[in-house]
Amino acid sequence: MTVKTKSPSSAIHNESSDQIIVKGARVHNLKNVTVSFPRNKLIVVTGVSGSGKSSLTIDTLFAEGQRRYAESLSAYARQFMARMAKPDVDYIKGLCPAIAIEQKVITRTPRSTVGSMTEIYDYLRLLYARTGKTVSPISGNIVKKDDVTDVVAAIRSLKDGTKTVIIVPFRLHAKRDLREELNILMQKGFSRVYQFSNSDERELLRIEDLLELSDKELKKTLLPASETKVFVLIDRIVTKDFDEDDIHRLSDSVNTAFYEGEGEMFVEADGKLMHYSNRFELDGIQFEEPVPNLFSFNNPFGACPTCEGFSQVLGIDADLVIPDRRLSVYDGAVAPWKGEKLGWWREQFVKEASKTKFPVHKAIADLTKEQYNQLWNGIGGALGIHDFFKEVEQNLYKVQYRVLLSRYRGRTTCTDCGGYRLRKEALYVKVGGCHIGELCEWQVRDLKRWFDELSLSAHDQQVAKRIMLEIHQRLQTLIDVGLGYLTLNRLANSLSGGESQRIQLTRSLGSNLTNSLYILDEPSIGLHSRDTEKLIGVLKSLRDLGNTVVVVEHDELMMREADHIIDMGPLASHLGGEVVAEGDYDTLVANPESLTGKYLSGKLKIEVPKHTRKSKRQITVEDARQNNLQNLTVSFPLDVLCVVSGVSGSGKTTLVKQVLYPALQKMRGEFADKVGAHKAITGDIDHISQIEMVDQNPIGKSSRSNPVTYIKAYDHIRDLFAKQPLSKMRGFQPKHFSFNVDGGRCDTCKGEGEQIVEMQFLADVHLTCESCGGKRFKDEVLEVQYKGKSVHDILDMSVDDAVAFFSDDKAIRQAIQPLQDVGLGYVKLGQSSDTLSGGEAQRVKLASFLGKGKGLGHILFIFDEPTTGLHFHDIRKLLASFNALIDQGHSLIVIEHNTDVIKSADWLIELGPDAGDAGGTLVYSGVPAGLKKVKDSYTAAFL
Repeated sequence: MTVKTKSPSSAIHNESSDQIIVKGARVHNLKNVTVSFPRNKLIVVTGVSGSGKSSLTIDTLFAEGQRRYAESLSAYARQFMARMAKPDVDYIKGLCPAIAIEQKVITRTPRSTVGSMTEIYDYLRLLYARTGKTVSPISGNIVKKDDVTDVVAAIRSLKDGTKTVIIVPFRLHAKRDLREELNILMQKGFSRVYQFSNSDERELLRIEDLLELSDKELKKTLLPASETKVFVLIDRIVTKDFDEDDIHRLSDSVNTAFYEGEGEMFVEADGKLMHYSNRFELDGIQFEEPVPNLFSFNNPFGACPTCEGFSQVLGIDADLVIPDRRLSVYDGAVAPWKGEKLGWWREQFVKEASKTKFPVHKAIADLTKEQYNQLWNGIGGALGIHDFFKEVEQNLYKVQYRVLLSRYRGRTTCTDCGGYRLRKEALYVKVGGCHIGELCEWQVRDLKRWFDELSLSAHDQQVAKRIMLEIHQRLQTLIDVGLGYLTLNRLANSLSGGESQRIQLTRSLGSNLTNSLYILDEPSIGLHSRDTEKLIGVLKSLRDLGNTVVVVEHDELMMREADHIIDMGPLASHLGGEVVAEGDYDTLVANPESLTGKYLSGKLKIEVPKHTRKSKRQITVEDARQNNLQNLTVSFPLDVLCVVSGVSGSGKTTLVKQVLYPALQKMRGEFADKVGAHKAITGDIDHISQIEMVDQNPIGKSSRSNPVTYIKAYDHIRDLFAKQPLSKMRGFQPKHFSFNVDGGRCDTCKGEGEQIVEMQFLADVHLTCESCGGKRFKDEVLEVQYKGKSVHDILDMSVDDAVAFFSDDKAIRQAIQPLQDVGLGYVKLGQSSDTLSGGEAQRVKLASFLGKGKGLGHILFIFDEPTTGLHFHDIRKLLASFNALIDQGHSLIVIEHNTDVIKSADWLIELGPDAGDAGGTLVYSGVPAGLKKVKDSYTAAFL
């Protein structure tokens, strides 16, 4: 039911209880949109890229929900919050508390992990603090501390009539002699000391009598031979059926004994001496009592003191010491063991190690773990790499040794905590035989299995009941959203946007909110079609809790399962911003106005190419074993469109972004991140002149950054305006037409077009600049015109309009044309880059390369999920751009799940078969058509 079908007043009157009504939304490109969202339903908002989906959902619905929450707080609290602007909308009725889960990787800190983001780690800390058993690393026994109730219970369990004495060791305190010590004991009310030797002789001595002895006799009595022990008597009791008064007296005596004995006391009964301690110690070690902060690596109390909870320290980087693992020790694999002087280390190792049958001629990559450790630690008479660096450190007063050491330093796993991030006391605490660090190293699905099988004592079960419920629920949700392959210690900043978003979803589901509005921005990004089905199940369970779930999405599967669909369009930017169709899936397919409906019905589709290109050149990655890759050897053909596919977590990103990309950069002498473990990269590497990673990071952080400056077309436009007759008369140069430097730009707003007025408790107010009227330039500069248009008018044009306007200026037209080719014809030339989506930013980068043409040599382009945020209609344009790049002589490697892109590939590499440790192998390599015959492939079922 839509608001449009009734008069607004009647619609509001009848529907406000079960609808969220947006009236007159004008944010960004929305054209006075009035639309209703049915409550407690799963709603998909779709449409071509740039049609206004995010403007309607995030910038209008969510922004208003957030603003209303902020307005409910006191003025004092509001000053600490990000100040929120009111969205440009007439009104929103029926809005409930709003939660937006966006694609952004929400954290960049190296302290944040999957465990801390999902809050599972917080519950684990609580579980270990409340039910964990501290195990001594020396004897392997459980460390226990006794309290008053333990001692009282032990005494009450003795046979009736048993004579029992409570005693504590007699101690001489600092700066006191024996007489002084005894006098103080007398003052405290103690009257006897208890002395017995190993021959079971007991003797009670009165303190008064002892004080009458001479110093020599006193010393002989109280500081006797080693086999005799002296105690202070605290109390004597004969066990019986104790009444309440007796128990109070007994408890007081035990309490006094613990105090006087400084945490240690003894009970003697039937000739047996029972030791009790309320100190948490065993085997001569004082242990820390488990508290939640002991298990926190973000807290100075729990963090490893060496790495401060980061898990890595600056040390000797093995990848720098052994850069080429194909070489053997004999062939010079150890980089520092070279030259006339330092070559001695290699010679002595080869000579001595060969006596122990160490394989000095075997490639480092082929050594066993034990042999690799022998190379580092030494074997027999041979000195290893660690010995070498010890000697270097001893000579650091010489400059050449300092330079040598700096060459091989890098981030390595902390040796103290072994990468667990916690101090060693925290790792002594175990639940089910495992410490908390071990649990964080397991994949979520293995951890869930472990918790399912975990058996606790009745008492611990009672304590941990609520904690276990929360842990089980969150682990299950992670598995349901297709993230069962992650580990809890995986760094948050190493996650993809889609993974990060689904982790936030897990946290939201764990909070069990009801009657809320959830807005998700493309949650299926980075998800294989197999996992999208699980995700839909999770979203439906969120809806069934009584929430309204709004999803911005292009996925066909998601649309089929939605209760309601809103299709924005008809096209993008100023050609969009309207509601084209709404209703269920069948209504959308039947609507002739809906571009989405035409693709869903099959009237429009992306055709599979009739021919696939053949490649004569290739690059091969040998024995890649980073993360979950299982000694994978795979070849990437050049000069074609090569797609890398596989379920989420199968190892695609690891192979391409952590092994291939940085390794090629290093081989070309460029700066690169740490290269993932592999044996070698071979093939036609010389054929590549440049490597470009085209990701979805913003194209510029400044509000003045825009598409036309990024693709370098604005330089031509400025030159054109500087050549106009009026410019020459006034002495204007190209710099006068730039809003980045002083000269022609407005002095008041510095070329921003607006002025920001900071408000103390309210959102900043953005006002159009009074001096230039938002046109960014001085009046005398705007008087210079080309074909009746000023430089401001040109920047305000869409790409499509600009291509037509500059039809007779070849240089400018060719510079702008690529933006139109990649489907960004709707974007304004001067549109601020911070208003572009991730997918749009990626396509601007693609356009910049298309515009440079063939003069760049042979570039290898790597695209990571380029269809993010793309409608079927835009994917067709994207594929055309890919083909244009290949026609210019470049090569493309694309990580992608989208079946239209997979079908259009010249060569397909599928990893899997599953995620995590069940993946990391090569399932298929060949033309896409051949995948259908592969039984192990999950992708084949969706092609």
